Amino acid sequence: MSVTFVDAASRQAHPLDLLEEIVGANDWAFDRASHDELAVEIAGRWCDYRLYFLWQEDLGALHFSCLLENRVPVEKRREVSLLLALLNEKMWLGHFDLSSDDGTPMFRHTLLLRGAGQVSVEQMEDLVEIALHESERFFPAFQFVIWGGKSAEDAVNCSLLDVAGEA
Repeated sequence: MSVTFVDAASRQAHPLDLLEEIVGANDWAFDRASHDELAVEIAGRWCDYRLYFLWQEDLGALHFSCLLENRVPVEKRREVSLLLALLNEKMWLGHFDLSSDDGTPMFRHTLLLRGAGQVSVEQMEDLVEIALHESERFFPAFQFVIWGGKSAEDAVNCSLLDVAGEA
């Protein structure tokens, strides 16, 4: 048996309502598939990113994924799995994963908001900014392995080089 107390005054607004305002303010294409689901498309430097937000009321959790516009061929999935392990060691927040359905790489993270009070604009902005930054940062590593024939180790080393200027 579990005892719970819900104070109506402390209930937070729906996090996806706030996200929808942020998305609208940035003129990003989006679809609110249901009250608890939001899909957004953002153009990045390397590809278009599809962001998915799913609110789990019972857990007080916001699940988030940012799909990279890339499919990993079956014969490259073993090396990409090694790449994921190496990339994830370098992450402070979130992680990269590979969809078992279609081989799409993605950045994923879940925010636990139960008892945290009102979700802030800054939290939502940080979530999106970190996902896009890490996806842009490591997108070339995926390309190096999938299309360039590089090993996971070489791909990580190449993608972490700091480049001065642009060609």
